[in-house]
Amino acid sequence: MPDTHVQPNILIIGQAGRLAYEALLFAVSLRAASPDYVGKLFVAEPQPNDLWDQDPRMPHPVKEALEAQGAHIVPFENEFFGQSYPHGNKIEALKALPADEPFIFFDSDTLITGDLGRIRFDFNRPAASMRRGPTWPVEELYWPGYSAIWKSLYDRFGLDFESSLDLSQPDEYWERYLYFNAGWFYGADPAEFGARFTRYATSIRDDPPAELVIQPLYPWLDQIALPLVIHSLGGGRPGLGLHGLDGQVTYHYRYLPLLYATASDATVAFLEKITAPNKVKKVLKQHEAYKRIIFQNKGAKIRALFDRSNLPRKEQAIRKKLRSEGLWMR
Repeated sequence: MPDTHVQPNILIIGQAGRLAYEALLFAVSLRAASPDYVGKLFVAEPQPNDLWDQDPRMPHPVKEALEAQGAHIVPFENEFFGQSYPHGNKIEALKALPADEPFIFFDSDTLITGDLGRIRFDFNRPAASMRRGPTWPVEELYWPGYSAIWKSLYDRFGLDFESSLDLSQPDEYWERYLYFNAGWFYGADPAEFGARFTRYATSIRDDPPAELVIQPLYPWLDQIALPLVIHSLGGGRPGLGLHGLDGQVTYHYRYLPLLYATASDATVAFLEKITAPNKVKKVLKQHEAYKRIIFQNKGAKIRALFDRSNLPRKEQAIRKKLRSEGLWMR
């Protein structure tokens, strides 16, 4: 039986701009909601090189605040992505983690809202977030269809396509095909996972199969390659033991205005409680959106615009309303 009680190392990205402050908020939420969690928190920081237009490193006050929360800041060099595809950081940063130690990656714009230690992982069967929609492939006039596109990718890497399918879903319906949100994913060995993720993603980017000729690859390249990596390592869709992720244990908010517009009262109260201590507040206030939304009451104005029990069906409508009120801040 797999050891389901191991608490994996956690990986998030921290870099200049919004992600630095998201990383700090993640670390604060982890310590508040899961104080007994024993897995290490690693904040991977890209280093300046010719793949970046500007220095991608975090400000020193944020680094100091992260370390005060027990985070380990680890540098890594971009070799394949960088400014042209910042999503690639989650691929390349895996090499900064200790090899052969189980890990879970989270997007930095995530709150830990419950006891992460109670999640039961099977590291022999990697998985990722199912909080996704039919974003890719994109239906085009002359496209070959879902099956042809996905099969071409499985064939590229010598993988069995048929065993990846959810046969409870109809043919040519997007949920039949293995597809994840890359907001979290986990595995047994970050070195192996990262090397395979890099190889698959760069192969698709540099030499896409003919079936993908009219398909856009950005910003979905990580989510195109991720199911192939997970399937190749014996994984698949997450099981019942992972239901707290994207549930009561984690909350992937993506942008602070969306959190205030859509999250429960309990989640907002938790956020405001953990950001109240001065040592946290004084750092987060250095980012304009955090200062205005959390500490200058713009968050309350955002919440007053929406009925959480009757939100617009499409996120685009929420964003449009926030922009019209001058409250869309990132």
